[in-house]
Amino acid sequence: MSTASFDLLPSTNPAADAVRDNILAAPGFGQHFTDHMAHVRWTLDAGWHGHEVRPYGPLTLDPAAAVLHYAQEIFEGIKAYRHADGSVWTFRPEKNAERFRRSARRLALPELSDEDFIGSIKALLAQDHAWVPTPQSAADECSLYLRPFMIASEKFLGVRPAREVDYYVIASPAAAYFKGGIEPVSIWLSQHYKRAAPGGTGFAKCGGNYAASLAAQKEASDNGCGQVAFLDAAENKWIEELGGMNLFFVYKDGRIATPRLTDTILEGVTRDSVLTLAKDEGLTPEERPISIDEWREGAASGEITEIFACGTAAVITPVGELVTEEGPIRLAAKSDNEVAKRLRTKLLDLQYGRSEDKYGWLTRLV
Repeated sequence: MSTASFDLLPSTNPAADAVRDNILAAPGFGQHFTDHMAHVRWTLDAGWHGHEVRPYGPLTLDPAAAVLHYAQEIFEGIKAYRHADGSVWTFRPEKNAERFRRSARRLALPELSDEDFIGSIKALLAQDHAWVPTPQSAADECSLYLRPFMIASEKFLGVRPAREVDYYVIASPAAAYFKGGIEPVSIWLSQHYKRAAPGGTGFAKCGGNYAASLAAQKEASDNGCGQVAFLDAAENKWIEELGGMNLFFVYKDGRIATPRLTDTILEGVTRDSVLTLAKDEGLTPEERPISIDEWREGAASGEITEIFACGTAAVITPVGELVTEEGPIRLAAKSDNEVAKRLRTKLLDLQYGRSEDKYGWLTRLV
């Protein structure tokens, strides 16, 4: 769907250029938002309709709106990057659109087409492209973080799929997710809390999964860690993912492994991209079960030489140690995180247009 299919209701009070420039100079992450948002409405009778870009602002929801009582909602995370020539691009949006539909099916929400998903982003950026930061150097990872989301807005109390739904896209200028850049982070191993269980919503990107991780994340913070790793719910043995990122293990023989996808693990777009980039870098990618025992023994023996986490927000971030109730698990030899740094640079150069997009992963927005 072209951007012309979205009606424009321009903001009458956009941020002044000086205010916007001040925000873009130090945006943080998820703290400031652009002047507009995209919106599409769905009803059981009319389907998807009312495509528009309208001023960013508070939503009006009835106190009985289904999302407030039954958590019927999903979301995505995607970025827009400004290239050296001033153009604006995004990365593999069709993968996000596909995952958005999988999440919608699991949460009994209506499915949104690629045309509407990508079209809503293009329509919003056509109006708010000035909010996309311009990197000042190759080390500057500023971008415009895009948050498409869908909520059940029907007024009713009762456990059934909603018959009225609203889809939005909001945008927030962002700096690097971790202030320390590519400095290794400490991870807490949650041995009592579970993020997801077989047959549940673990593979869907819905708020409930993240709400379920917050108690464990607080536990991690209390133990001086920046993130939390979860084990499987059935055996309390298999590594799954972090609270918001996938994990990779690098072995001294050139293998690079990540936990095999199940219905308890979110299929990350960055994860999928790393698997492709790793193969092209001469590494041997593996998707397979990885136990906490393998992590512990491989780190102690030197078999595992690097560990890193990846996701849209954080890109690729080395893991320095896994802190457990029994004590920390650290790599036998100090790692220079060469593989993580190499893959990170390759990914960022592609996203920012500094290298050839031989995979066809970029979509121009403006």
